[in-house]
Amino acid sequence: MYKTKKYSALLIGIIFGTLNFDQSFISYINSTLKNFIKPLSKYIHAWGILFMLFLTFGILSKNLTAQGSNQQKVENDTLNTIVWVSQFPEKGNYQLKKSFMEKLLNFITGNENTELISKPMAVWASNPDNFWVLDQGNGTLIKSERKVGEITQLKNTKNTRFPSVVGICEISENNYLITDSFLNTLFLFRSNKRELLELNDSLHLEQPTGVAYSVATNEIWVVETKAHQISILDSTGNFIRKIGQRGTGNGEFNFPTSIWIDKSGTVFIVDAMNFRIQIFSKNGEFISTFGEIGDATGYMARPKGIATDSDGNIYVVDALFNAVQIFDQEGRFLYSFGVQGQGDGEFWMPTAIYVDEYNYIYVADTYNSRVQIFQLRKGSKE
Repeated sequence: MYKTKKYSALLIGIIFGTLNFDQSFISYINSTLKNFIKPLSKYIHAWGILFMLFLTFGILSKNLTAQGSNQQKVENDTLNTIVWVSQFPEKGNYQLKKSFMEKLLNFITGNENTELISKPMAVWASNPDNFWVLDQGNGTLIKSERKVGEITQLKNTKNTRFPSVVGICEISENNYLITDSFLNTLFLFRSNKRELLELNDSLHLEQPTGVAYSVATNEIWVVETKAHQISILDSTGNFIRKIGQRGTGNGEFNFPTSIWIDKSGTVFIVDAMNFRIQIFSKNGEFISTFGEIGDATGYMARPKGIATDSDGNIYVVDALFNAVQIFDQEGRFLYSFGVQGQGDGEFWMPTAIYVDEYNYIYVADTYNSRVQIFQLRKGSKE
């Protein structure tokens, strides 16, 4: 039974890894099937992808329908409600702050394309009126302040283009860390100076993706997807130690991706191709793990972003389910929200999530080219 689930998920990984250009899934396919799939993965024809999509969605449709019906029941039982608040950019009514030269260039070239976001991959937020969006499609960092979008072109002193920005976190006021999984580099962005610097040019990282800063220990945790490990750095970027190696045991990883550290220093890591979440103490000691592969609620098909709310409940974005699943601190499934689509509260391959101190929830709805904002409203028994 487990082998059947494993190979079904592998097929799903091939399909969606190809469509989403996700390096961790492509690496997984190549390393798992070695020389058989590796040469074929470079030449998959578009019609083949469409055919596989048809088969896959036909197989999953019954399970995903059941997922939606179960979701409403569980939500009512928990007494908590997830309420849709807004999206960014707003539908046909957002403002894009441009420089004079950008306006002049658009006028000369006749380019009236005002697309603000192409492929959002990560979000960091203070509140719904002040947050940052990392856009991998355009290689830009976008600040939303009172619903006005201001684009920051990511360029360093070498005028390098950033082809695969993935993760962002705040390290101190006006200072943010950004990972680029293609350049294998961790950058420091000083927003008040519009300055982007390599944090430590002596670091050797292998496909850095998720990044988080621990206020409890003043340490930076960087997920190295290709190396199947987590590197822990001091606040200036100097290497301290690493956690993990490739495997399925406690503290081992198989293409980890996203990371979240709460205020107490507890660390939550998405162990993507082991289809689970691993939890560590602030000192890097293994605490627990939960999750297994499956195609129904409470299981994981393609876990991506992770965050926690003020109650310590754990939010996991699943790109294949087009949903966010919520678990308690013991890893027990509580409820979920989201279905596939383009409407309010619907997703198309979401990848990241952030929960602020007010329990506003920001989801990078990647292939709908937007960020959706929700709010957790807590219920209470009469």
